Amino acid sequence: MKKKCIFQWPSDISSFLPHSRSPCRRTPIKSSLRTPSSSPSSPRMKALAAKKTLVQHLLLLLLLLRAAAACHPADLAALLAFKSGINWDPTGLLRSWNSSTDCCTAWAGITCDSTTGRVTHLSRPGNVFGVNSIWGISMAGEISPAIAGLSSLQFLSLNNLNLLTGPIPYEISHLKSLSGLYLEYNNLTGEIPPSLLTLPLLRSLYLNGNHLSGHLPTALLSSPSLTELDISYNLLSGIIPSPIISFPPLSKLHLSRNFLSGSIPLEIGTLRRLTFLDLTMNNISGIIPSSIGNLTVLEYLSLSQNSLTGYIPPSIGGLISLKFCRLSDNRLAGELPMSIGRLHALEFLSIDNNELTGELPSTIGSLASLQELYLSNNRLSGRIPSSIGDLAHLVDLDLSRNSFTGPIPPQLGKLGIQYLDLSFNPFLLNGTGLPTWLGTMHLSKLILGGTGISGELPPWLSSASSIYKLDLSSNSITGPIPNWIGNLTSLDFLNLSRNGLTGQIPPEFGRLSIMYLDLSRNALTGRIRPALEKVTTIGSVAGLYQTVDMSRNQFTGGIDEDIGYFPAMSDVKELELSYNPGLGGKIPATIGRLTRLQNVGLAGDGLEGEIPGAVLNLELLTVFDVSENRLSGKIPEHRVKLPATAFKGNPGLCGPPLPPCKEKTKKWRRRS
Repeated sequence: MKKKCIFQWPSDISSFLPHSRSPCRRTPIKSSLRTPSSSPSSPRMKALAAKKTLVQHLLLLLLLLRAAAACHPADLAALLAFKSGINWDPTGLLRSWNSSTDCCTAWAGITCDSTTGRVTHLSRPGNVFGVNSIWGISMAGEISPAIAGLSSLQFLSLNNLNLLTGPIPYEISHLKSLSGLYLEYNNLTGEIPPSLLTLPLLRSLYLNGNHLSGHLPTALLSSPSLTELDISYNLLSGIIPSPIISFPPLSKLHLSRNFLSGSIPLEIGTLRRLTFLDLTMNNISGIIPSSIGNLTVLEYLSLSQNSLTGYIPPSIGGLISLKFCRLSDNRLAGELPMSIGRLHALEFLSIDNNELTGELPSTIGSLASLQELYLSNNRLSGRIPSSIGDLAHLVDLDLSRNSFTGPIPPQLGKLGIQYLDLSFNPFLLNGTGLPTWLGTMHLSKLILGGTGISGELPPWLSSASSIYKLDLSSNSITGPIPNWIGNLTSLDFLNLSRNGLTGQIPPEFGRLSIMYLDLSRNALTGRIRPALEKVTTIGSVAGLYQTVDMSRNQFTGGIDEDIGYFPAMSDVKELELSYNPGLGGKIPATIGRLTRLQNVGLAGDGLEGEIPGAVLNLELLTVFDVSENRLSGKIPEHRVKLPATAFKGNPGLCGPPLPPCKEKTKKWRRRS
């Protein structure tokens, strides 16, 4: 008779692991009554088998965790030394770092090798490696040189702690297994230890956003392993060293916002794996090397805000992977090379604020992916090529402050452009009106100031309800502001200054949501109230003004006494009404209610009476000009120091900063 084996929870874990042998042979329990539910393939038996497998794997996991090595004593000592270098930890980032617990399992920010117990990752507690850190958590102190005791460390990430100070310990270069060093956005000082670049496995080095100084290490671009280097936003100086090895593996080089000088190394083209190159805001001079065209996988290039000269090399057409190119704010000259049309992947191109000449090449229309094009403030001339109408993805176009001539190619009208700035090309429209095809576009910003526009504001503008920024300043636009102006309910910026507009402000003006208004230097008449008193709905107003400039017109009727109660004026910072000689009246005391006012211009307005003290004592007031009026009385005491020129031309005014007021002499009659 066989001895029956009764299933029990095993006393030895190994007896219940998968593929383990049990002293008991597990046989299914026989039943005298066979039912479908008790068959080996029944759902009930399958569920039992699944539970058994789950228990087996859980027990295996517990066994492996039990077998994992504890924190190595050398690493424990190094970490405690690091903690001792931190003298301020307000949010308790290192609270869990306690010698009585295992650093591998209980310490925040620490990861260990499960076999050896050696620390492999040290990151800011609460930060997941590889994920952008959360700002606002900080601790202060210095990085202890004892960190070199973490001999198996692969990743060191102490970014965004803000208050880490002192130098980068050169002992970090002893960490031969280190592949990622992330110390960005702290207050580290001193030089970059050159020995860091000798680490054989270092792939990522991020030291940006500190106060590091000194020259760049000679081997900066010659590391055999480094692929990502970001030392932007520091105080580094000197030249960019040339690569001294063939084809370094570097893919990201970010050196922007330092004080680097000299030229771009001619050997820059040997960095064949570069996908990101940013040298913005340095003092780099000289030419753009032609070897840059060898960077065929480069996607991001920014050389802006330097002192680069010479021509844009034709080899730039070799940057076939380029998506972002910013060369603005240099002294680049000559024509745009025809080869620029080969940059079919380019989405963003900015070469504004340079000295480019000649015409735009027709190949510009081959930039099939281009979304943003900025070429303002150069010396470009000729006609805008019609091929620009082939840029099907173009959203922003800025060709302002050049010498382009008209006509504007109507092919632009079929594009989805939202931002169009062609301003200050004085011969672009050459005495004609605004092209009617502009009305077919869904523009958000239309800036055509100084382009030679003449005639009245065209009726098609009345349906341009998507425009929120309209600048037609410095032209020869005449006639009145039309009533349909009230249809442009999206407008928050309107500049019609320096034209020949006449007539009164229409009542419909009050429906606009304008925050910035400039109607200066026209011949507008009537009262200013229709522009300042906006239509209000229940609990709201169409828009709050930030800037109002209606100076140098022919407005009359005075400044409304209740201007300080206009809801639309409650946020205004600049109020410029100067040189409306027939305006007249007094300075309303309610202007003192406009507590955000910084600049008040009321010169040459024919104003009379005294200056209200509440106006002069506005807390944020910095500029105040009431010169050339007929004001009288003593100037009220005022917090801000104002020059005498702010009050000149008012013979009746006295008191600081003007000469003191004369005391009135009283005549006493003798009693007889």
